[in-house]
Order: sequence, then structure tokens, then C-alpha cells
Amino acid sequence: MVKENDYVAIFHSIHRVLKAEKILKQAEVDFLLIPVPRQLTSDCGLALRFSPETKATLLGILAEAGMPPAEMHQRSNGDYLAIAL
Repeated sequence: MVKENDYVAIFHSIHRVLKAEKILKQAEVDFLLIPVPRQLTSDCGLALRFSPETKATLLGILAEAGMPPAEMHQRSNGDYLAIAL
């Protein structure tokens, strides 16, 4: 379940999300691999959930590795707001 104000990062393939997971685990960043919420769509079916406190660190690590998410959303008032990357 995605908590209020948490972010969901979506990737275009299962390979990319699993590679991102490996990179973030090695960097010891706090995140969770989750099924893509029903309100959102994704071909791979998995996404990364993380808190606002870890956003800058997580996105910085992924950018440095050349693995930015394809889409990002933030949970707000029960909806998912698209966040520009």
C-alpha cells in the first residue's frame, strides 16, 4: 500500500526496475518494490515506492547510474499526481 505523500517510480520494463532495485539496495536507500497501483498503468507491473525524505537521494543515485524512472507519481488525497522528472 502506498501511504499519503509517498512517491511511486515506474519503469518501462521489468529489467529496468529490477536493475534500479539492485542499485538502490547496494546504496542502502530506503524504498520498497511494489506492484504498480491499479490507478496507474505499466507494462512491467512493478514500481518503487519511497518517501519524500528519500526522494532526492534516490533520484540522484538512479540518475548517476543512468536509470531514471520513466514516470513518477505522488499520492495525494487518495489520488496519484504525475510528477515532472
